[in-house]
Amino acid sequence: MNQRILPEKYRFLSGSALKVVAVVTMLIDHTASVLLSNQSIILFTIAGHSLTLYTLMRAIGRVAFPLYAFLITEGFGHTRSRLRYGVNLGVFALLSEIPWNLEHTGKLFHIASQNVFFTLFLGFLGLCAIERYKERIVPLAASLLALFAAATVLKCDYGSNGFCFILFLYALREHELVRAVIGSGILSARWKAGLAFIPIALYNGKRGFIQGPVLKYAFYLIYPVHMLILYALKHRLIGY
Repeated sequence: MNQRILPEKYRFLSGSALKVVAVVTMLIDHTASVLLSNQSIILFTIAGHSLTLYTLMRAIGRVAFPLYAFLITEGFGHTRSRLRYGVNLGVFALLSEIPWNLEHTGKLFHIASQNVFFTLFLGFLGLCAIERYKERIVPLAASLLALFAAATVLKCDYGSNGFCFILFLYALREHELVRAVIGSGILSARWKAGLAFIPIALYNGKRGFIQGPVLKYAFYLIYPVHMLILYALKHRLIGY
């Protein structure tokens, strides 16, 4: 039995709404990271402590990854074709790599780190391994260890911690309150990310308005396209 945090009547966010929140917070975060990292726009000062626009936007952006990780677990559970779902994640991981490199280094190729789609893809493969080998501990452990190592060696965005976080969300999918409490603790180093469990608690389990191939792939495309736009803006306004 699923231990809900909130009664059903208060759960008004669909999966599509969560995707919008994830995208908006990601855009806020990346905009600050790329365009405002060297800016000191002070919003206000209290007791000698100043809050800059950059700090505020990065704090808001911490919500994005936990939401994307949660959406992977939901997609895994509800997709009609796990093969197609996994292929989509893998393809967009590859398509996003050059935009990621340009945004972060200004170069087409950079092997020191990989974009977050690789993290989500490896997490998805981890869920597939759990489902396939759930009664066979040796192949399950070997599969998860190999994927953990891949996330570490490839230096994916959020790395092995991001991979493990996806598995954690899936493992406690029937225990929302425990998941939120422990999950916020896991994210304590980036405590603001724990705020992601608020919209997750408001999730009603419905798919929402993002349906059909056009909207579905538009959601995927936002990631590489926005990085190209930010790279172009930085190159024009700031220079690399």
